[in-house]
Amino acid sequence: MNKNNLIRFAQSLIFLPFMTGTMPLGDITNNPTAETFQNVFIQKQNIEASGILAFNQVFDQKANDLKVKKAEAIDNYFKSYNMPLSGMGMKMVEEALKNDLDWRLLPAIAVRESTGGKFECKKVKNNAFGWGSCKIGFDSNEEAIETVARNLGGNNPKTERYYADKDIKGILQAYNPPSIVARYAHQVISIMESIGDENPILGEEANS
Repeated sequence: MNKNNLIRFAQSLIFLPFMTGTMPLGDITNNPTAETFQNVFIQKQNIEASGILAFNQVFDQKANDLKVKKAEAIDNYFKSYNMPLSGMGMKMVEEALKNDLDWRLLPAIAVRESTGGKFECKKVKNNAFGWGSCKIGFDSNEEAIETVARNLGGNNPKTERYYADKDIKGILQAYNPPSIVARYAHQVISIMESIGDENPILGEEANS
C-alpha cells in the first residue's frame, strides 16, 4: 500500500466506529455468514491499521536519521575549523525545522558573523550571530539560536515585516543589507554550500 492510500485509509478510520455500530447486519447470532463477514472486516481493519503504524514508524525513523545527518554535518564543519559552536548542530537543525528555515542558514550566519563563535560579540554574552548589532546578549547559545531562528522565520510579530515569506537571499539582505555589506548574502550562501547539500541523502538511499 502506497503512502497516499495509507493516508486515505487512516482518514476513513474516523468513521468506522459509527458505521460498525449502526450498520444493520440482522440477527448475527443466527446468521454465520454475516458474522464471518464482520470478523473478516475487523481483521482487515486491524491489518490496515498495523500497516499505517509501520509506515509511520519508518517515516519517523527516516526523519530522525536526516536530522542526525544534518547536525553531524554542521558539527563536523565547526570542528574542522576549531569553532566554539561545535555541538550546537542538532539545536540549529531543530530550530530551523520549527521555523521553516534551511538547516544550513543559522550555522552559516554564525560562521560569517563570528567564525562560529570565535569572535562573538564582546560587550554582550552568547551572541555569535551579531544579532541586534551586538547590543543584545543571551543566557546561552541555545537561547541565541532559538531567538535568531524565530525572527528569521518570520515568527516574531515585531520583526516579521522584515523576514516573513522571503527566500534565503531576501532574509539575508534584510539581516545585513547590501548597503552595509555588499556581498553579505553571497558570502553566507557560499558558506551554506560548504556545510552541505540542502537535501542530504541517507546512506541506504545513495546505494539504492
